[in-house]
Amino acid sequence: MTKEKHQVKATTRTVAGRKVKHLRKEGLLPATVYGKAFESLLVQFNAGEVETLFSDIGESTLVEMILDDKEKLPILFRNPQYHPVEGNMIHIDCYKVNLKEKISAMVPIEFIGESQAVKDGNTLVTVTDEIEIEALPADLPENIEVDLSVLDNLEATITVADLKIDTSILTVLTDAEQLIAKVEEPRAEEEPVATEATPADVEVITEKKETEEGEEKKEE
Repeated sequence: MTKEKHQVKATTRTVAGRKVKHLRKEGLLPATVYGKAFESLLVQFNAGEVETLFSDIGESTLVEMILDDKEKLPILFRNPQYHPVEGNMIHIDCYKVNLKEKISAMVPIEFIGESQAVKDGNTLVTVTDEIEIEALPADLPENIEVDLSVLDNLEATITVADLKIDTSILTVLTDAEQLIAKVEEPRAEEEPVATEATPADVEVITEKKETEEGEEKKEE
């Protein structure tokens, strides 16, 4: 299956620091491009376009950035920053890659299929939602699929070693024994324990009630 090619337009940014606030008001997202043996530069994107793209591909998918409608740079998104209250993206880094050099990246796991053990009333426990992969930038997958249907009993588990990965182009850096998912018996709900009032508690409650009644009479 041919991988989808992702592109995004950017323009050179001339403002920095606190002055970038007005960029965000205009719907622009400030960003920084950096890389190995590459002089960092400031750029800006259409904020909505990048937020949508990033939500789809994350940090492990190659993107072709078209700078000022003339220069093309292969990048990976890195370190998105979000507004603490509004939740919108306020900055993102772009790692400029060398297409001929392997790099490492955290690739998200996508769970597919259904576990028979879960259908039987047990609980699915997912331990890991991403693994570290090394590959050429263009070979990095958007995600790694994990089929939950193999979890057909309480003894079954899925580890990194069980993943179906083309090791001819991808190298898994996460420990092979790292647990990804398993099934556990449902935990019994603990019933609330009723506590009996002690004589001392009764005295305190009685005194409080008498005091309140006395105050009410004074007000009358």
